[in-house]
Amino acid sequence: MNELAKLEKFAQRYAKAWCSQDPKKVAVFFAENGSISINNGPPAVGRVAIAREAQAFMTTFPDMIVTFDKLESRGDRTAFHWTLTGIHRESGNHVRISGYELWTIDHAGLIAESSGHFDGAEYERQLEGSDQGPVTSDERASPN
Repeated sequence: MNELAKLEKFAQRYAKAWCSQDPKKVAVFFAENGSISINNGPPAVGRVAIAREAQAFMTTFPDMIVTFDKLESRGDRTAFHWTLTGIHRESGNHVRISGYELWTIDHAGLIAESSGHFDGAEYERQLEGSDQGPVTSDERASPN
């Protein structure tokens, strides 16, 4: 299996881990002292801190689905493009936001550093429900 195919399998498993509601499943994709930062925020360093970051998203979106959209090579880094969908626990609003993580992969094939990016203003707009009201249970059950 070539390196790109390996990285794509890794990315698919990583997205699935975000959907699991088990933050430790996300953290194991990172090197022991790996880090993640989101929208230029302070980095969470180490698997325990990374699991806390993942837990925050999982708590906010208990039905969260993260899909792997594509990988993009950027020199010695890889951009993992994703889409998150879910119902916000507090507002009841449906959120669909896309973004990417810029990864540095270590020699063991784990994420040494991840810098996550998404449109924070669009995220906040969807949380506030500017264009839509809360999703009802009937709408959640609807296949469309």
